[in-house]
Formats: sequence, structure tokens, C-alpha cells
Amino acid sequence: MEVLKMDKRSLIDLLQKFTSASGICIGEDVLGDIVSKATFRIVSKGERLASMGDDTAMTGIVMDGIVRSYYVDDDGNDITRGFVPEGMMCMDEGFFGYGERLTMWEALEESTVMFINVDVIKGLISSSVDLKDTWITLLENALRYKMYRENGFLVENAAQRYVSFRKRYPELSERVPLKHIATYLGIAPESLSRIRSAMKEE
Repeated sequence: MEVLKMDKRSLIDLLQKFTSASGICIGEDVLGDIVSKATFRIVSKGERLASMGDDTAMTGIVMDGIVRSYYVDDDGNDITRGFVPEGMMCMDEGFFGYGERLTMWEALEESTVMFINVDVIKGLISSSVDLKDTWITLLENALRYKMYRENGFLVENAAQRYVSFRKRYPELSERVPLKHIATYLGIAPESLSRIRSAMKEE
């Protein structure tokens, strides 16, 4: 998808496609305001969008590709927090009151990302009923995701967490490197390989 070559009308249509898929309805005039205030960038595979400790002035929406957020612990271990495919928001810490990035952000595929200032979006939310409703929906989705993650670590074993991940994110299972899925699930890559092998044998 050549997002950078799209005109404003096509970009609005693409955003409407993303929001409709999430059960969200935003008027064309509001989406037009967002597009007008945004910048677009192609991020190469493996390129870092932001690092832990960076300021949180900007947020992004992945228009094409997939982005990963991850922590680096004191021992230098890379631990995946989550994956952001097309139509989803990335670099969202600023919305929740954080002045510094909590995680690293990198592109797992060549990705086109729409960047927009967090304060600009907050201003649009304050002036738009559509965006206020959308913000509530996004907060509800974030809470559901948090509960899903907690449930997995509290009541599921490693194999069950992997099965749940494949059911919930079937496309990501094919696009994301196994090592990143393993750290997302709290499983050593070797253990996940054994789980996958055992499942194929059944």
C-alpha cells in the first residue's frame, strides 16, 4: 500500500476503514482534521521509532505494517510488551500522563506510520463528541486487553497462553518472529519451539 502517495480523501477513507473494523464511528470532518495535522513516515524494518525515556509528545497510528513495543530490563533482556498492526495506535504513553516513554518501539516490517501531536489529539477530543466516544471505546479496549493479559499469566500455562494468542491474533502468529511471541508470552524461545512441535505431533 503506497500510503504516502494517497491524497487526503484516500487517507480519510483508510482511517474510516480502520475505525469501522474496530466498531468506532468518526465523522469525515474530524478525520479530515486529524489528517491535516498529521505527518507520515515510512519506517524501515528493524528501525526504532522511539526509545525508553524519550518524550511522549507524539503518538502514531500504524497505517501499513506492524510495530512492536518492548522493554529492556537491567540485564539487557528484550521483553515484548505488545504488537501494533495496521489501524492501531502506537507510542501511546502520552495519553496516559507519562512524560517519558515506558518502552522501546520498533518496526517489525517496513511500516507507514501517521504521527500526530498528543496535545493536538486531546484538543480534538475535547471539541468532538465523536472523538470523546472513540476515546471511551479505546479506554475500554485497553482495559479489556489488560485483563486478557493478566488472565493469561495468572491461570494459563505456557501452552495455553500460546493457543490463546493464536486464536486472538491469528495473523500476527504468521507475521511476527517466534522469539518476540515467546517474550510476549513470558516463555523462553526454546520452550515455545517445543510447545509448537508438540502441537504439530498431536
